[in-house]
Amino acid sequence: MADRVAVEASRLRGKVAIVTASTQGIGFGIARRLGLEGASVVVSSRKQKNVDEAVASLKSLGIDAFGVVCHVSDASQRQNLMQKTVDKYGRIDILVSNAASNPSVDTLVEISDKALDKLWEVNVKATVQVIQAAAPHLSEGSSIVLISSIAGYNPSAGLAMYSVAKTALLGLTKALAMELAPKTRVNGVAPGFVPTHFASYLTENEAIRSGIESQTLLKRLGTVDDMGAAVAFLVSSDASYITGETIVVAGGIQSRL
Repeated sequence: MADRVAVEASRLRGKVAIVTASTQGIGFGIARRLGLEGASVVVSSRKQKNVDEAVASLKSLGIDAFGVVCHVSDASQRQNLMQKTVDKYGRIDILVSNAASNPSVDTLVEISDKALDKLWEVNVKATVQVIQAAAPHLSEGSSIVLISSIAGYNPSAGLAMYSVAKTALLGLTKALAMELAPKTRVNGVAPGFVPTHFASYLTENEAIRSGIESQTLLKRLGTVDDMGAAVAFLVSSDASYITGETIVVAGGIQSRL
């Protein structure tokens, strides 16, 4: 992994990046890739132990890493994340909104109010609120990436309301791009199925996993490195003329024309 990005290690040098929900899975993969490309990386999650372990892991790779406990639905913790980042680094150049929740696999006609509220609060509302908290500190030429999902294009049984919430992020990406241009670019990444703890109930079931792989043109699941590479591209100067777009990183699973 480190060898693969060595030639681009300076692409994000001097940049300051915050990645929410970034102590494991896709979020950690993104943080690691941004750090390997030279960014100072601020990781966050709800538990101090997880934050400390993620920071230690990143530092072992030579990455300038810092960690802050942050539950994205808590206003004081959102503000604390931004303030501590600014206190340490002086600004925010990159913000990756990765936090998500899927508390229910019920159908839309059966899902409880409690599960609906959590899906909305974490997946959509908190995304807006995180960006609101970061906005005063974003540098000129900064970049935001929202992590959506292939499910936002293709809702599936057991993921219906989660899928709808991820669909909302596709529109949010475009709306924010209009509001924040030209100072800040806003784009999205829609991952396919990646074998992480979050998706383990799908990817650890052999029959389901095989079914997903058969839907992809590349005949494999995605990796956290695949997602990190896509985000690193979008926040770099290589994507300086791209904003308001969502890149699907799903191995060729049908998403749109």
